[in-house]
Amino acid sequence: MTIEGLIQNHSLSCPQKTALVSGNTEITYGDLWKEISGKASWFLSHAERGDRVILSASKSLEFVYTYFGAHLAGMICVPIDPETNQTRLSRIIDVSKPAFITGELRNHGQAEVLPFESIASDYPSAVLPLPKEEDVADLLFTTGTTGLPKGVTLTFKNQMAAAVNINTFIENTAEDIELLALPISHSFGLGRLRCVLAKGGTLVMLGSFASMKKFFGEMERCRVTGFGMVPASWSYILKMSGDKIGQFASRLRYIEIGSAFMSLENKQKLMQLLPNTRICMHYGLTEASRSAFISFHDDMEHLMSVGKPSPNTDIAIFSEDGRRVSPGEDGEICVKGDHVCSGYWGQPPRVFAGDFFGDYFRTGDWGHIDSDGFIYMVSRKKEIINVGGKKVSPIEVEEVLDTIDGIEESACIGIHDDVLGEKVKAFCVCSKDVDFEQVKKVMMKNLENYKVPECFEIVDSIPKTASGKIQRLLLKN
Repeated sequence: MTIEGLIQNHSLSCPQKTALVSGNTEITYGDLWKEISGKASWFLSHAERGDRVILSASKSLEFVYTYFGAHLAGMICVPIDPETNQTRLSRIIDVSKPAFITGELRNHGQAEVLPFESIASDYPSAVLPLPKEEDVADLLFTTGTTGLPKGVTLTFKNQMAAAVNINTFIENTAEDIELLALPISHSFGLGRLRCVLAKGGTLVMLGSFASMKKFFGEMERCRVTGFGMVPASWSYILKMSGDKIGQFASRLRYIEIGSAFMSLENKQKLMQLLPNTRICMHYGLTEASRSAFISFHDDMEHLMSVGKPSPNTDIAIFSEDGRRVSPGEDGEICVKGDHVCSGYWGQPPRVFAGDFFGDYFRTGDWGHIDSDGFIYMVSRKKEIINVGGKKVSPIEVEEVLDTIDGIEESACIGIHDDVLGEKVKAFCVCSKDVDFEQVKKVMMKNLENYKVPECFEIVDSIPKTASGKIQRLLLKN
């Protein structure tokens, strides 16, 4: 079974059920399948099975129709951010060699782009076979902070396995109504789209979290029971609306959070405002979506962990030489499961094979599993700072820095030191003048001396991915 097969099933078993809401427009499962089938027929008349199509992933009904329509026609989708810059777009075009580029792209340069509406959904439909599990569904390009972005190959089996794992943990049902304000050009938001439609629920599409009036307005109007967000969105909601989310405590059944670090204080505040909501936070990456989960209320003694392996997933910790380590010992977090991607587009199999220890995909994240089975992430392996042979997690240092008055946000990296090899440098976004000598004294009370930054730099902002992850390696440039 594939996501597309499930949508077709819903169109037959509950054709009048609302699948999508966009503003004042409501689309039933019956109408959704008609639109998908029409787009698929158009693609079949203009392209070959296996061709790639780049889609500007705007949160629109036309994107949803085109995305699933291309899949139904046997094409491989390459969803990208509508704001993608020309350099990155050129790289994606060069690697994927698309038959079409469609949607609205602000920086398309000389590339020819078809509006979604040009792919006519009223094209004469035909009886179309559903995709096969082993066929490639999507190419998702990584952020590429350590080099050129890679085209992560996801099959229909990978996507279906991820949706089953996520829905099993979150426990959402066909009766749920979910608000989608996440970008859908990335694994998190696109995954929420697939998860809701696979379950037969209703998805309400909102541009972003920028307008609290629209956010809460849609929550009320559509009787929303769940939504997904990144930690930065929760900080914004809290800043702009205070405790207002608590007014929906009796209605919100679940929230999925992911993609970046979230402070203990922010987790506890959310738990306080929503005492009966299933608040789930995931750990994962483009290559292995949502590999671990934590439920805040259920796992409140382990809130600073990333939880335990998702359903149908195994996680183990390996040393750098590929040895499985003991509980409590730090090493590379490695993942096994049907949701793990199937390769890197345009790269030889040996490159992909190099990212595995046996059957376990190497995430590049460093951490350990405690005696209770909870996974604690220390840092990205390439971001670990080596001070005279002693390992320093930038996340640990940033947690302390961010509690100091006047420091709004921070990011730490290792820089060269003639004696120790590396020393810690902190980049700080400040809301007022800060005495960094005093900051050092405060930090020495909370951290080992070698973890305290030797130098500081004030910056206007910290570089992040679209999903909110700090891009520390960019600070080394």
